[in-house]
Amino acid sequence: MWTELICGLFIYRIVKRLFYADEALDLDFSRFDALFAVAKRLQKLYQGSKVYVGIQIPDFDSATRKNIDLVLVTNQEAMVISVKNLSGIVSIDRDNNWVCADRKSHKTERLPNPVDETRELVSILEQYLDQRGVALPEGYLSCKVICPNPKFGFIDSDLSPPEVITQLTQLKPEQRNLYSEWIKGALRGGKEKMQESFSEKLNFVLSTAPISDRLELEGNKCILGKFLEFKGAQDNIQLLRKIKRSKVSRLTIQKTSMFGFEVRVLSTPRDYRGAGSSSSSQRDEVIVKSYTDVVFQPQNSKKPHKYKLSSVMSISLSA
Repeated sequence: MWTELICGLFIYRIVKRLFYADEALDLDFSRFDALFAVAKRLQKLYQGSKVYVGIQIPDFDSATRKNIDLVLVTNQEAMVISVKNLSGIVSIDRDNNWVCADRKSHKTERLPNPVDETRELVSILEQYLDQRGVALPEGYLSCKVICPNPKFGFIDSDLSPPEVITQLTQLKPEQRNLYSEWIKGALRGGKEKMQESFSEKLNFVLSTAPISDRLELEGNKCILGKFLEFKGAQDNIQLLRKIKRSKVSRLTIQKTSMFGFEVRVLSTPRDYRGAGSSSSSQRDEVIVKSYTDVVFQPQNSKKPHKYKLSSVMSISLSA
């Protein structure tokens, strides 16, 4: 009996490692959990608003892309939001950096001032929008740094900048009269601009801006970063090579049986007329082994991670 149990346990571990083991446990999901939780909360707080997650804005000065955690667009204003899931007591040093000390271990972490970084992102986003024909009225775009971790706080409340939010209840929709600025800008731009909807144009530009790829795993876990490639048996890879980023906006993974030895990969065609996937219901599909690896580079990670297709729900691909 003991021999059968040991053999069964051994086989179970081999099968689990072969078909299900990946590097998800090596990644700290807390940052992404906080990011998506804040985005969801903002969507509820600002009724009718749009929240854009993981925008990669081109910085023309440095010829690189800058990551923006969230952009909130309401009918009154827009906000560039950085989400910092920090834990500990924060002080500010003479170089204006944040010094975060753990409450228990007293270990310190020094990081560039997030408020200054987010203000810089505002300037970069304004420049990008202007390049795409969206001239923002003065004061329309602001910034916030949200630190949602309940274990976060400043050593002195007077040190907390007004842009820093530690509780989402501090965020309240403001009534701001910016219509006069819009009218002035429209008059300067002529009749054609007067006929365009400012909010629709802004939302269109943001919805078609470069974004991070998104990997959705089982257990309601999402990761932002960059999809790199598939790895696995040669016959499976040949099938998956038919999937081209330029033609596909989303991959949906479905198990084909209760045992999960194979998965169905459904690809949604990209629609360049709008923000995301095509309105067409026709989707290509391939069936491959579930132990095929997805190689994905998470944001702020020094190395790519591998995830078994058996643990992946979907992959959203930027253009």
